[in-house]
Amino acid sequence: MTLELLRQFKCSQSVIEHCQAVAKKALEISRKFSVDSELVKNGALLHDIGRGKTHGIEHAVVGAGILKDLGFSREMVNIVERHIGAGIPLEEAKSLGLPPKDYLPLTLNEKIVAHADNLINGVKEVHIDFVIEKWEKRLGYNHPSIERLINLHREIIDKNYSPSPKK
Repeated sequence: MTLELLRQFKCSQSVIEHCQAVAKKALEISRKFSVDSELVKNGALLHDIGRGKTHGIEHAVVGAGILKDLGFSREMVNIVERHIGAGIPLEEAKSLGLPPKDYLPLTLNEKIVAHADNLINGVKEVHIDFVIEKWEKRLGYNHPSIERLINLHREIIDKNYSPSPKK
């Protein structure tokens, strides 16, 4: 059903394969916690449904709107809406042109899907250091999203994680 929805909403095959890889990683992470694994899996499979309409950062808001219109649960809608990076706070959202609100993942389900997405580049699993380096190149070394990323990684993957020293 979820893969059919991705096709119905014109997601490319590469987006569908990415969503499948994120779902696999999210399920792996979820085994460490007492969470609704079906919600995590389906949230991960549908997290990029908005990419059928846009590949901009607003794809999360578009995707959440699609799921809301289809009658999905608030929990599922929130997973999709809050999956970008390690979340986007209100002021940052406004500066990015998103509807003004907080897009920070709050529940463990939301955090697992968001971070599983961070750790999948295309369909390939990557190390957190790769993600940090990619974000630093794109956003700048001291961008606040990098600290959010590291904190999210510590919360759900490795509480002792420390970024690799810069060369």
